Amino acid sequence: MRLKISQFLFALVMVSALILGSCSTNAVTSNSSQTSTATDANSKTTDQIAKAANTQAASVSDDTNESIPGMKDLPRLEGKATVVMTVKGSPITIEVDGTDAPITAGNFVDLVQRGVYNGLAFHRVVRQPQPFVVQGGDPQSKDPNISINRLGTGSFIDPKTGKARYIPLEIKPQGAEAPIYSKTLESAGVTKPPVLQHKLGAVAMARSQMPDSASSQFYFALADLGFLDGNYAVFGHVTDGMDVVNKIQQGDRIDSAKVTKGAENLKNGGK
Repeated sequence: MRLKISQFLFALVMVSALILGSCSTNAVTSNSSQTSTATDANSKTTDQIAKAANTQAASVSDDTNESIPGMKDLPRLEGKATVVMTVKGSPITIEVDGTDAPITAGNFVDLVQRGVYNGLAFHRVVRQPQPFVVQGGDPQSKDPNISINRLGTGSFIDPKTGKARYIPLEIKPQGAEAPIYSKTLESAGVTKPPVLQHKLGAVAMARSQMPDSASSQFYFALADLGFLDGNYAVFGHVTDGMDVVNKIQQGDRIDSAKVTKGAENLKNGGK
């Protein structure tokens, strides 16, 4: 029992670390309780769960314009792409999966092509008490005069609108035809695991308490983090260079990020 309690507390603390702007104690407390809230989904049969997943996914996919305003204008990756991110002169190769996370993957590839990540810092690195994540992508970190402790709240500002661009939470359950949007799997009443999971080397989007608040900040998973599955959107994984990820320290910067394969699969990109 002691071990289970310790693991539970660790999970709550680690999930809180992913909150954008997690310096706020109230925000951390609220998000922790939210992500640990149980539902009655376990009372459903397997068939009911699968039906719910497919129905929810289909309703969003078939009627995107009405279900999620502005989603039709977001970048979308139709297929896969490869991104090479260089940190301190060493490459990290990322396979970006637009097949199972088209909007999340498209957003990331679009930001890479725009050069948004070049020069940005990794502002959060958590390896103790257990390996967790390396997080970066806050555009504010481009300014070397901003303290690393103030980072974690920034978003990509779309030059066309002058406003922050956010993307909906996008998670595809196993057996579903399309992703579920704007809901965690738990809040959607789905207990099937996601197709893209938080395995070692997974790449996913950080967000605030609101599901549709991810913008540019992302993280590498430093271990299998199954307790995050269904709550945060995984969109790719490291295929080469995990040794480089494991050496990243807080404050290290991204030298460059480039799309080396699959750029033609990006639709609605800005550059």
